[in-house]
Amino acid sequence: MNRIGTKTIETDRMILRRFTTDDAQDMFENWAADPEVTKFLTWPCHKSVDITKALLADWVAKYEDGGYFNWAMELKENGRVIGNISVVKLNETTEAADMGYCMSRAYWGRELMPEALKAVMDYLFDEAGLNRIAACHDANNPKSGRVMDKAGMKVEGTFRAAGKNNRGICDEVWHAMLKSDRK
Repeated sequence: MNRIGTKTIETDRMILRRFTTDDAQDMFENWAADPEVTKFLTWPCHKSVDITKALLADWVAKYEDGGYFNWAMELKENGRVIGNISVVKLNETTEAADMGYCMSRAYWGRELMPEALKAVMDYLFDEAGLNRIAACHDANNPKSGRVMDKAGMKVEGTFRAAGKNNRGICDEVWHAMLKSDRK
């Protein structure tokens, strides 16, 4: 694995880049304070932009570690940060990563998250040298699974009562792609 960290990736409609503390207002307004966005996530809604600022300060400090991968999703059309996509668990021994992502619901249904996930997966396979990329979703949130499918991941199975999110204990549906699976 190459410890190259978070570098800028450009897609057709987005710039995927490192967060800055200046992104706090967009993050707070677009997704971090929205209970509909965080319903299936493992962290609670932010009650104030100060919470968002503190989290971003922590994330920005981690960028010096070449094993830290966390992108802000900046929309080209308006320059707003509308979501994030990151490696939530990295296993350097097996060259594998588990992904997490969330996005402003104002942009749901526009195929932006599959576009971002595919671009990040290409980067992690081609530049960081990973062999396996996986992600899971609450079985009650199949739309998240469709994002994974559209990015080329395959369903591997359901782990019953294996996760916990803001709705409680949940079944996790796991999807993954190996570098050798790509066409």
